[in-house]
Amino acid sequence: MAADLNAFINEKFGIQPQDIRTYSPLTLAYIGDAFFDIIIRSILVNKGNTAVNNLHKRASSIVKAQTQSAMVKALMDDLTQEEQDYYRRGRNSKPHTKAKNASTIEYLDATGFEAVMGFLYLTGDLDRAMELVNMGIERLGLDVLE
Repeated sequence: MAADLNAFINEKFGIQPQDIRTYSPLTLAYIGDAFFDIIIRSILVNKGNTAVNNLHKRASSIVKAQTQSAMVKALMDDLTQEEQDYYRRGRNSKPHTKAKNASTIEYLDATGFEAVMGFLYLTGDLDRAMELVNMGIERLGLDVLE
C-alpha cells in the first residue's frame, strides 16, 4: 500500500485528522485538483528530464476541465458507490468561479472528479486514486505515459 501523504503532513505539522464527511464538496475538489495535478506532473517529470515548457503543455492538456470531465465519464462504471456519491456531491455543488475554456457541464463534471480525488487523498487511499487515474489515462489514450 502506498504511503499516506496527508497523514504524514498532519503528523509533521501536529494537525489532528478531521472527519472529511463534514467537508464541503468544493473543499474536496480544491485538494483533489492539486492532488490530480501532482500525479500528472510526477508522471511526466519521472519519465526523464524535459524542457519545462513542454512539461507544462503536456500537464495542462490533461489537468483541465475537458479532460477531467472525459476521464470521469470513462470511469463512471468503475467508481464505487461511495466514490459516485462524492462525484455527485462535487458535480452538484455551486462553484463560485466559471470555467475559462470549458462548458458549464464539463466544469461541473471536473469538479465532481476532483471531489473524488480529494476524498481518496484525504482518506489515504492513494492506491485507488492511482488505479483510477491509470484507467482514465488508458481509456482516453492520453500520451502522458509515452
